[in-house]
Amino acid sequence: MKTPNITRRSIRHWLASGLASIALVSGLAGCASIPRVQAEDRLFLNLSLEYLDRVDLDVREIDGVAFGGISAIASDRRDAAGRYLVLSDDRGQNAPARFYDLTIDIDRAAGKIDDVTIGAATSLRGPDGETYPDGTIDPEGIAITPDDTLMVSSEGDSELGIAPFVAEFDRDGRHIRELPLYDYFIPDTLEERDDKPAGEQTLGVQNNAGFEALTIGGRGSAGEPYRIFAVTESPLIQDLPDLDAPVEVGAEPPIAHSRLVHYSRIGRDRSQIVAEHLYPLDPPPAGAVNTGITELLALDRLGYFISLERSYSPLSGLSAKLFQVNLGGATDTATLATLAGDLGGIEPARKRLLLDFSDLNEPVDNLEGLAFGPRLPDGSQTLLVVSDDNFSDRQVTQIWLFRFIDDSP
Repeated sequence: MKTPNITRRSIRHWLASGLASIALVSGLAGCASIPRVQAEDRLFLNLSLEYLDRVDLDVREIDGVAFGGISAIASDRRDAAGRYLVLSDDRGQNAPARFYDLTIDIDRAAGKIDDVTIGAATSLRGPDGETYPDGTIDPEGIAITPDDTLMVSSEGDSELGIAPFVAEFDRDGRHIRELPLYDYFIPDTLEERDDKPAGEQTLGVQNNAGFEALTIGGRGSAGEPYRIFAVTESPLIQDLPDLDAPVEVGAEPPIAHSRLVHYSRIGRDRSQIVAEHLYPLDPPPAGAVNTGITELLALDRLGYFISLERSYSPLSGLSAKLFQVNLGGATDTATLATLAGDLGGIEPARKRLLLDFSDLNEPVDNLEGLAFGPRLPDGSQTLLVVSDDNFSDRQVTQIWLFRFIDDSP
């Protein structure tokens, strides 16, 4: 998240969406009775998270180059040495778009972060082999593929008419190829038509709200097919509801939906869109001027994910929540250029609250990245969460450590 750049229309949408309550189904049946399982419960794994540790990095410069803006973290789960890649969302103002090697030493017996070492930076290079010119890329998501290449997502810049992308790079940052994308993701800001002047946007990702979340699922061995999932941080500009339309008394407030694109990587030189689904965003806190999904992490169980949603309100500051997400039964919305009109026949992805950071009574910064950490001695999987300090002296880069508690059958 950078300095919010939200239109009056989108602010009105967020404020109109109101507050929602989440019903947590509980209750233990007697020993002699058969437990009643709600249909909703069958959609989700019996997961919870235990908070273990947090460190704040007050590092501002590495080798004379500004360090910060960490928007994503990727772990190679075949590497047990605690090495990760972290992506800076610097658009080129401080240095060319880049990612860093990062080592996180974790005392697995104690469940604590011992040390964090920031390594070398690697610049991303475009199809022409050169680093991206200032302002032409907004890198937000990174994932390591089974082929030991990198998938990187960019939000683009809708004000300048620069398209978002999901692209593959080698480990040296060299561009390999871009994945396909439907035209309705591309901002039409600079296009002049009979129905709109140049400079007005009616189509595509909102500025600073494009492909923020990125993950790899269905991981196989090198050369085998796998899946790629990319999610827009907020709704497409054409997906925002008409706030001037009449609303029936007692009707539910509108739900904002991001777009989740599901790719299949078939071989080393072919990728295709398998499906697209709607991701329902939680209503933001009162007065929020920036809210959306900032990361998605695929679990080993096919179709299950962990999502990270983040909001900013001048009234309450930064807040964040983690959700468990299930794509089972979600409608394929691929080629549906707009969500205007009746969406009664469309089923979005399902999600369930996993953790609200406000319950931890810890200072929360601008959380944007998720990655698996090492397994602990008891076999439980750990989760790392990182924050983007926006290159601000008033913020820090946070690294959080959690442990999954999995009681699923």
